[in-house]
Amino acid sequence: MNHTAMQLLLAGVVVLPLLGAVAALLPAPPGLRGRGPDQAVLRHGVTVTGVVLAAAVALAVGFDHDHPARMQATTDISWIQALGIRIHLGIDGISLPLLVLTALLTFLCALYSYFHMPAGPSPKAFVALLLVLEAGTLATFAVLDLVLFFLAFEMVLIPMYFLIARWGGARRTYAAWKFILYTLLGSVVMLLGLLLIGLKSGTFDMVALATDNGPNSQLSHTVQLLAVLAIGIGLAVKAPMWPLHSWLPDAHTAAPTVGSVLLAGVLLKMGTYGFVRIALPIAPDGMHTFAPYLAAFAAVGIVYGSLACLALAQRGAKGDLKRLIAYSSVGHMGFVLLGIATMTPTGVNGALFANIAHGLITGLLFFLVGALKDRYGTTDLDRLAGRTGAALYGRAPRFGGLLAFGAVASLGLPGLAGFWGEMLAMFGAFEPAAGLSRPAFLTFMALAGLGTLLTAAYLLIVVRRVCMGGKEAGTAASESTDGSEGTPGAPGSTAAPGSGATRTAPAIPDLARYEYAAWSPLAVLTVLAGLWPAALLGLTDPAVQQLLGGGK
Repeated sequence: MNHTAMQLLLAGVVVLPLLGAVAALLPAPPGLRGRGPDQAVLRHGVTVTGVVLAAAVALAVGFDHDHPARMQATTDISWIQALGIRIHLGIDGISLPLLVLTALLTFLCALYSYFHMPAGPSPKAFVALLLVLEAGTLATFAVLDLVLFFLAFEMVLIPMYFLIARWGGARRTYAAWKFILYTLLGSVVMLLGLLLIGLKSGTFDMVALATDNGPNSQLSHTVQLLAVLAIGIGLAVKAPMWPLHSWLPDAHTAAPTVGSVLLAGVLLKMGTYGFVRIALPIAPDGMHTFAPYLAAFAAVGIVYGSLACLALAQRGAKGDLKRLIAYSSVGHMGFVLLGIATMTPTGVNGALFANIAHGLITGLLFFLVGALKDRYGTTDLDRLAGRTGAALYGRAPRFGGLLAFGAVASLGLPGLAGFWGEMLAMFGAFEPAAGLSRPAFLTFMALAGLGTLLTAAYLLIVVRRVCMGGKEAGTAASESTDGSEGTPGAPGSTAAPGSGATRTAPAIPDLARYEYAAWSPLAVLTVLAGLWPAALLGLTDPAVQQLLGGGK
């Protein structure tokens, strides 16, 4: 595919969601009809995200896989000449997988919402916000100017805030405010670091900075330290790194299903991508100084996230399954940060692989937990274990099987995508970059290994309780729940209150066709990435090698 066609494809991938968001707010989306205006605008969302996904796939097909370290489909136009800010777009082997992942997850969310729109205000606003969120995320992975990166990085905050605040569940206002305050405060600090780099080096161009500021960086050691500290705080909040993670469980618990999928699947990746694209190549000396501290926080986050999940998974702990998966993201993203902190090709490749694996697997898990809540009206583990009665396997076998698949993929079973990223991150910690303390990184590697054991423990407990049934099966079903649960005719109730009849586990629907359509791609890609990791590593490794070598 020629350069002009690739340019147009990349520009279309970034701009089409914005145009689609504007069209969604029109009285009637052009060219689409449905049984009513709500169905028409939801169909519009599926159409626009589908076109964007097709363009992203075409971009991947046209990508020169023989030279993945080279920036391709580049556009470089002067925008604000006085400040040296340019509209600079491009993709390489690092950004292309994240671009395709974003387009895929957004399309699947739009498809799922078409059949199962979350309760809340008009679908027009929902679709428009979803498309703006997609545009900001795609732009983050495509822009090559520090100022544009910051604008795209911030662009996703407002739509995610409203998705949580207007279509979320209990405590949605609190969770939305906590999300935006944490991320905005982190972003203000990050902006100072980006401006410091641009003003001291004389350019905001990320490619030029990565080339000029590699091993022979023109930025002083002090400037690099200040820049990495400031930028790192903003990126760490979004990653999320312990102890700056506390906004995440609340946001996930309150968000609608598609909000949780996109938050875990792509928004968290923006923080770790920033470390790889900006901190590592542009300020390598500063990154080298802070790498042991980043690795330490990452290792603590791995163990902390796993212990929090283990506590939530226990019977009688009043654990929320959605909150448990949110805490699991703290642990999984800890592996990504640990891989980056090693500053080795093995570790950084592992981090990038783990990014994609986490997006696929955790996106699938949030879809499944959202469907469980729709069927049972709760995500409380004790109540779910009781309401699934004899076992989810026996009552909805395909649903139970897919949930178990997502759990074993998340715990890093060899042969599935979750295994490779975490293993490579620990391999990188075994032999970190020159100048980094090997005994310290061996300690971090040991903590990460402990985290994998704890991860297996809590996920297997979840599978046993929800899918296979446990001691509490058949007893928790008699407990009353909030909302419609426990009322005659509601899911989980087979006898009128006060009748004295024994409640038995009710029948629940197994996977619907639209659920197959929305979730199967994630399961298939999880298997393919696990069995054929070279497809992804072949893209990232040359780009990582060049990036760590100063862009030469």
